[in-house]
Amino acid sequence: MVEAGVGIIFWILTFVIIVSALLVVTLKNIFHSALFLILCLFAVAGIFILLHAEFLAAAQVLIYVGAVSILIIFAIMLTSNMASKKIIQTNQNALVAFFACLMFLVVTLVLINKTGVWNYSTRNLPAENILTIGKLLMTDFMLPFEVVSVLMLAAMIGAIVLAREDKA
Repeated sequence: MVEAGVGIIFWILTFVIIVSALLVVTLKNIFHSALFLILCLFAVAGIFILLHAEFLAAAQVLIYVGAVSILIIFAIMLTSNMASKKIIQTNQNALVAFFACLMFLVVTLVLINKTGVWNYSTRNLPAENILTIGKLLMTDFMLPFEVVSVLMLAAMIGAIVLAREDKA
């Protein structure tokens, strides 16, 4: 009975992810797109919870929803011309993009079909899993961790510079 409930929750979260991701790329209002991105990222955190990866779910919410999404919303709010009528938000290559997405879908479905049944392990995760992730982040993956923080700082500085140019 529990497995059926988890399956239903998984499909609901999957539906939310797909619909919100489509709305992110199809809506003309960039602020609404950012809000649907937040919804999509929350649903991905829900998938992590279903996989018993609570640490990854918390990191997803704190880093992506809490930091990156708020950074995107600040950039949108600080740039006053983002919602003006002067910006054309249509794509002239929509047909090419449609066929590229269609080809990607076909290749993905063929690859999924060739793999057959996906094998998964029924073993329990080690109790010190979070400790291992923390040690790896602070030793082997310290450089990528710091590069991402510098990138986020540069994005925030860029948003402030754009906001100052708009007011001048």
